[in-house]
Amino acid sequence: MRKIMLAAAVAASALSLAACGETAKEADDVAGAMAEDADKMGEDMEAMGEEMGEDMEAMGEDAMKATEATADEVNAAAEKAAADAEKMMESE
Repeated sequence: MRKIMLAAAVAASALSLAACGETAKEADDVAGAMAEDADKMGEDMEAMGEEMGEDMEAMGEDAMKATEATADEVNAAAEKAAADAEKMMESE
């Protein structure tokens, strides 16, 4: 009877170790897949950051062009106003 109990305990231990070994392999596979996903997410985030930087740069260039155009319009209007004022002063 003792031999049967001892054999059953050894068998149970062997099954537990086998299950742990399989579980460890599955856990390792899952961890590997998670690391790959994290790397991919990091690459995606980096690409998004670069794209956003490019978009911000383009927006800055557009704002600069608009500012330059507005400044040119203001200068032209000021020059016209000065010319009109000169004409008015000459005609008086």
